[in-house]
Amino acid sequence: MVLTDILTRAVEQSASDILLIAGLPVAYKVHGLIQREGERLLPADTAALTEELYHLAGERSSAKLHETGDDDFSFAMPGLSRFRVNALKQRGSLGLVIRVVSFTLPDRTAMGIPDNVMQFARFTRGMVLFTGPAGSGKTTSLACIVDAVNSTRNAHIITIEDPIEYLHHHKQSVVTQRELSTDTLSYDAALRASLREAPDIILLGEMRDAETIRAAVTAAETGHLVISTLHTIGAASTIDRIVDSFPSEQQGQIRTQLAMVLEGVVSQQLLPTLQGGLAPAFEVMTVNSAVRNMIRESKAHQLDNVIAQSAAEGMITMDQSILRLVQAGRVAPEEAMHYCINTDWMRRRLDAIQ
Repeated sequence: MVLTDILTRAVEQSASDILLIAGLPVAYKVHGLIQREGERLLPADTAALTEELYHLAGERSSAKLHETGDDDFSFAMPGLSRFRVNALKQRGSLGLVIRVVSFTLPDRTAMGIPDNVMQFARFTRGMVLFTGPAGSGKTTSLACIVDAVNSTRNAHIITIEDPIEYLHHHKQSVVTQRELSTDTLSYDAALRASLREAPDIILLGEMRDAETIRAAVTAAETGHLVISTLHTIGAASTIDRIVDSFPSEQQGQIRTQLAMVLEGVVSQQLLPTLQGGLAPAFEVMTVNSAVRNMIRESKAHQLDNVIAQSAAEGMITMDQSILRLVQAGRVAPEEAMHYCINTDWMRRRLDAIQ
């Protein structure tokens, strides 16, 4: 079995991910469903495929994988695609999970990213957060936002990613892309250094800990636009996750800072469609004075009501977005019930349209 054949097969069938795990056949994730092909892989097979992959990735050293059990990086195959790799140890054998990333930047219209999400490309300061579970399209949305800025504004954009997925060419802006391990030791260190690199916009791949969150908030306070991600669903849980990352004696301060700098929260999920693909659903919250007061006064649980009642300001709840997909004939009602936040609300709305 040759790795290049597996990668080519994945691109041909528009797979999003490849899973190479001992004990299972080669598995491709296509439109959210895992498809297995061929014979079961033995530990010797996954070890050979891992060695071949490190060779394809420019003779990258596998020392980190063998020392820590994990290694994240990306590489490109000319004429085929870019790939984001997580190499791992599991049950004493080596495994690979490979994300397929196009050479070309995503088309936001084709991806279904609406105007009320793209509006954040026009912001010049503050903090904008993109949230959602792993594999929900956050990286794609961020790439579209960066490309929109790059195409329309004269700015210095610094991205800090783990690893770099989409490559941005300099257009009207200058785009500096830094990758963890390869270019910098940590998000926190790179973020602090970026403040000395004349940035206008800082894209932070993920806010993983309190130190990184604090540095990101400080960068936003000093007049930069900071865009980052969290693995949460919904604006309320996002605010709570940030505040809860800090010791109790510091939570009041971070809540006050967040109320000052936050400009928007976008939460997204990918839902299986009736047509066999995936459709994105977005919750969009833009921060107005009512939202700032709720964040400051620890009333994040009331944010859903503000979002639901603020359509005129471009806001929409996750459940409203999912319902629109059902009404458009793209998503089945049972899928809507599975992915919605408020099942009682969704059931009543679905009953009303059936």
